[in-house]
Amino acid sequence: MACSSSSVSAPTGGGAQGPNRLAGEKSPYLLQHANNPVDWYPWGDEAIARAKSEDKPIFLSVGYSTCHWCHVMERESFENADIARLMNEHFVNVKVDREERPDLDRVYMTYIQATSGGGGWPMSVWLTPDLKPIVGGTYFPPDDRYFGRPGFKTLLAAIAEQWRTNRAKLLDQGSRIVEILRQASDLRSSDEREAGAAASTSGSEAVPRASTVAATCFEQLSRSYDEAMGGFGKAPKFPQCVNLNFLLRHAVASQEPGEAARALEMCVNTLNKMARGGIHDHVAKGFHRYSTDGGWHVPHFEKMLYDQAQLARAYLEAFQATRDPHLAQVARDVLDYVERDLSHQSGGFYSAEDADSLPEASSGEKKEGAFCVWEEAEVRRLLPEPLPGCPGRTVADLFCRHFGVEAGGNVDPMQDPHDELKGKNVLVVRESQESLAERFGLELPMLRSLLEDARRVLLEARQRRPRPHLDDKFLAAWNGLMVSGFATAAKVLGDRRYAERALQAVAFLGQHLYDEDRKSLLRSAYRGEDGHVTQTARPIPGVLEDYAFTVQGLLDTYEACFEAPCLLRAEELQDTQDARFWDPDQGGYFLSSGEDAHLLLRLKDDQDGAEPSPNSVSLSNLVRLSVLLNRADLRERAQRLTEAYARRLSLLPLALPEMVCGLLRLQAGPQEVVVAGGKDHPGTQELLSCLRGHFLPFLTTILADQDPENPLRERLPNFDAYKCVDGKPTAYVCRNFVCSKPVTSAVELERLLQQK
Repeated sequence: MACSSSSVSAPTGGGAQGPNRLAGEKSPYLLQHANNPVDWYPWGDEAIARAKSEDKPIFLSVGYSTCHWCHVMERESFENADIARLMNEHFVNVKVDREERPDLDRVYMTYIQATSGGGGWPMSVWLTPDLKPIVGGTYFPPDDRYFGRPGFKTLLAAIAEQWRTNRAKLLDQGSRIVEILRQASDLRSSDEREAGAAASTSGSEAVPRASTVAATCFEQLSRSYDEAMGGFGKAPKFPQCVNLNFLLRHAVASQEPGEAARALEMCVNTLNKMARGGIHDHVAKGFHRYSTDGGWHVPHFEKMLYDQAQLARAYLEAFQATRDPHLAQVARDVLDYVERDLSHQSGGFYSAEDADSLPEASSGEKKEGAFCVWEEAEVRRLLPEPLPGCPGRTVADLFCRHFGVEAGGNVDPMQDPHDELKGKNVLVVRESQESLAERFGLELPMLRSLLEDARRVLLEARQRRPRPHLDDKFLAAWNGLMVSGFATAAKVLGDRRYAERALQAVAFLGQHLYDEDRKSLLRSAYRGEDGHVTQTARPIPGVLEDYAFTVQGLLDTYEACFEAPCLLRAEELQDTQDARFWDPDQGGYFLSSGEDAHLLLRLKDDQDGAEPSPNSVSLSNLVRLSVLLNRADLRERAQRLTEAYARRLSLLPLALPEMVCGLLRLQAGPQEVVVAGGKDHPGTQELLSCLRGHFLPFLTTILADQDPENPLRERLPNFDAYKCVDGKPTAYVCRNFVCSKPVTSAVELERLLQQK
């Protein structure tokens, strides 16, 4: 199945001859290349048919619109007329947005990682006409400028010559590589190789105890923990929210008090250090993608929706576990940023903001971080007001002291190899507010007000700068993650605004990223030139992560505001996911549905990364739905999913910390609180407020709202069994489907929740 929009004819690329075929696409990344002199095709039937008919290899280039090195390779190679001529003469050239087609990206990235030991974007792969990889890499410079590494032009000529003179060897090499990848995609075979054991013939693996797996995961994670600055490993440092999610849950589940306290400390210290660092945008809010140094100071300035979604949730859950209001404020800041800069008026969320932008409107070249960094002189011009009670001092003095602003810039040259940040400052908290208040003789509320006003002034100044590129496509998966972020805020903070925002995004998903006829999700939608949401001629079907993350978002929204249609839609999508992606032979979910005949392999993920594995998220979804809807079949499927990953969970749980969370939930047994009472009744709200005061990650909550029109009355045979007692809203605390005596006050509910 071709997954591109209808093609636009083009003779031999864009440039002086006009736009190429990519001009007919909707993807911001593909449109960035629409005027290259390269004769680009989108992925689909037309390109593959041409490769076969002309007997040419395919050059596949995969990237995304906010990818810095993708921009570099375009500027150096794809805009170069001589290189474009080589490409057009010898290859059929195909561009893919990895965010539109993560299933396709995963197949060829697996090849790159297997053959080179690394990976990244842009991904550059040469394929046979039947789509088997023969040569690949990531970024290539245009010429042989780096010792021992051929340039792109050299590679093009060499591969073209090999295809002409030594084709049989290339074809054989491609076939052997595909077979190796096919074997590696078998989870059991991969795990058996890691264990050094013979192939298992006993069927499903025995699932290890969750407590044992969690203890091993914690021990493995502890080895790489940075005591001083938080986070894991050395530079570059990523937020790694899946690790933080695990630590929070291990702190609840561990039977070792010292280990539980240590897990919480590691998580909270990491969150606090990130919040103080330059990875956190102290002016416009939100978080950048990662830090180039170990101290969270100098970021890669790109901002991704999936990071905002996961970090908002991590800070909210950490607040719930600690009641530290600073953590809640950071979460609010993230949501403020998303609402202001990554939101469409109809409710959807855009994908990302680029790292690169023009320093000034008249500048000829973009620079990384130009939109975000500051010169000290500029800060002093913007904040000249006298500091109250401090003769001769200004607000700029206070601001610069707090955020480490220096006259010569505060970026280590080692973190700035291209001199893009020379003389600039990345804001990072260098001195606490309490210390500053004492230093300047200010009351703490006054100091906080001054800093907040200063940030507003700098934000207004920054908004006058040329903005970085906005990737304005809508992805179902990332929108699902962001729905979870807002829903979690509504649940934890009790703020109705966040519930309304989550529901607005759910409605957007239903209107623009859902195929009503097929009861299935679409991968992407786009902002059209008129600002309205638009779609391609052939919409891209949703992949596994679209279903897993959207189901999670719907479940989180249900438990935040108890709108029954959210729960029922989650069930419908889970059933569709099971029908399209489940592996009936080995268990677990494939990343793709198998509908695209051009996809070389159906793979499964075997680790959590910058985004959680959709198999990991699906495990928790299955357990939650099995409890909420009393479906034993979903609990059985959850068990089979853990069996498929049992050996990997036993040997290397650090690769799947989010799945460890799901395993903890599964083996904790069904835990549920049913609140009977009108949704807006003060007594109901009192009971729900009591629940919000606890971090209970393995608990599901359902509202028996006594509404005769509630569709759950028909769906759940025991729904009407949960009644108000003496006319008062009532809570039923249930474990393993056995409920305690119903209670009608927050004090009584608190007592039950304290019981292990």
